[in-house]
Amino acid sequence: MNIDKDPPPREYIGMIWIEDKPGVRLRILASSLDEAESRVIEEYGEGHVISIWNEEDASRPR
Repeated sequence: MNIDKDPPPREYIGMIWIEDKPGVRLRILASSLDEAESRVIEEYGEGHVISIWNEEDASRPR
């Protein structure tokens, strides 16, 4: 039996820069990078510089 499930939430970390203010550190639980980015945009609005990553993904060889 094949049951589709959402992937478990993972921790994404990053920074957001709003106008000329210092960067704000981010910590988000989300099931994907797209979901994490969407949550940041929901909270802070569009038009800011955002950098988000998952430590596990970042440490894997490419």
